[in-house]
Amino acid sequence: MNDLDLIRVTDVHYIKDYTMDLRFSNGETRRVDFLPLLKGKRSEELKVHRNFIQFALNYWTLEWYNGVDFAPDFLYANGTPTA
Repeated sequence: MNDLDLIRVTDVHYIKDYTMDLRFSNGETRRVDFLPLLKGKRSEELKVHRNFIQFALNYWTLEWYNGVDFAPDFLYANGTPTA
């Protein structure tokens, strides 16, 4: 993968609370705690756990029922590498 390639989320595993393991198109998996990332009016309702778990994986990234999503490179940068 070179610098011109766009990274995308290719798989997701919900762990617990607001934490997920995301696999990226570069082959790496990163653990992301979404709670500190939920900022702004539209994200506020996702702080209710039953709303947060209503997500789907589209072609590029995770997307919630209310239209909230995060850029894959943002998620990659805010994730912790997993073993």
